[in-house]
Amino acid sequence: MTETPTYQDRQSGRVYRDAPEMVNDYLCRFGVEAEVDMAELDDDGYTEVKRGSATVGINVLSAHGTLLLLSKIMEVPSDGREAFYRRLLELNFLVTSDSAFAIDKDRDAVFLRALRRLGDLDYEEFKDLLTTVATVADDWDDRLQELAPQAG
Repeated sequence: MTETPTYQDRQSGRVYRDAPEMVNDYLCRFGVEAEVDMAELDDDGYTEVKRGSATVGINVLSAHGTLLLLSKIMEVPSDGREAFYRRLLELNFLVTSDSAFAIDKDRDAVFLRALRRLGDLDYEEFKDLLTTVATVADDWDDRLQELAPQAG
């Protein structure tokens, strides 16, 4: 027997009918606090936000019960891949906080990603995840580009 996830904000007590409604409310609250325009999720459960040079995709994967935050960092360098991958793993140890660098093999690209179960997600967790991914992506997208030629 599977349990229906709870979509309720602990701080406000507001109960949502589904994950997209909850995330749309969190996006609106985040936009007001950050004084930026935040687009609602589209019909596929996707929207994005820019921070500096980084774009963070916000994906509500309702069928999987997951919130996925993704930011493309760069293409995987063709030379020095082993050293580059090692550097990514070293950065994942502490620098990326609740996010992690990952390789999309189909696109041959480096992404920063964070996953979180949607059930029981509250606004403070959402805000922290979004802020973390946006900050780390903005800090490291240019720095990794600079490191890539030195990786080999």
